Amino acid sequence: MAGHSQFKNIMHRKGKQDAVRSKMFSKLAREITVAAKMGMPDPNMNPRLRMAVLAARAENMPKDNIERAIKKAAGGDAENYDEVRYEGRGPGGVMLIVEALTDNRNRTSAAVRSYFTKAGGELGATGSATFMFDRVGEITYPASAGDADKVMEAAIEAGAEDVVSDENGHVIYCGFEDLSDVSKALETALGAPASAKGIWKPQNNVELDLDKATSVMKLIDNLDNDDDVQNVFSNFEVSDEVMAKLTA
Repeated sequence: MAGHSQFKNIMHRKGKQDAVRSKMFSKLAREITVAAKMGMPDPNMNPRLRMAVLAARAENMPKDNIERAIKKAAGGDAENYDEVRYEGRGPGGVMLIVEALTDNRNRTSAAVRSYFTKAGGELGATGSATFMFDRVGEITYPASAGDADKVMEAAIEAGAEDVVSDENGHVIYCGFEDLSDVSKALETALGAPASAKGIWKPQNNVELDLDKATSVMKLIDNLDNDDDVQNVFSNFEVSDEVMAKLTA
């Protein structure tokens, strides 16, 4: 569920071990429950819940787990979670945005701060990183959805703002507030997307060498492993050579 959103550059998840999947499903279930509690328990009537369910399906979360998370909110016995956003600077001057759902702000703040400090970075004030990112909607499709022209045409008709297509698939961007409508229109034209979510898209990326990239990835992994952290976004990229060493 971590939203590094580096697309071609970084999707750093080594394997799908049971423990990793369990933690991921727990975070997905938390988002589903919060979304259902904030609005209607019907994904068709609740855009945030619809996005949460799509994200869960993209990670092959069992249908029973999804339904159980929705029913938990409807039953009124769900925990109360606060949405918190942290912004900070990591190794190499990389900026990071961390989104969390927590039932204890003090615990989460202390933990996130410690991850940044151990990495040689620091947390900043609200707005210290977000001005370097754009809040947008991101909808992804596998390459099998169609060729670049077909997807581009469907995206234009749906009201999207940009499309990036390569051999790995298609990434479609739209205004954050338009995400639900655009994803529904695309689903009619192309079928269900692989994912549809709001992201923080960096305006410019910082290229890192191997040492700095390794440090940043360790920081991101520590954040990912925290139960309260839902998404992590950053503005770094690496060369193909460094990528090969990182994933070796």
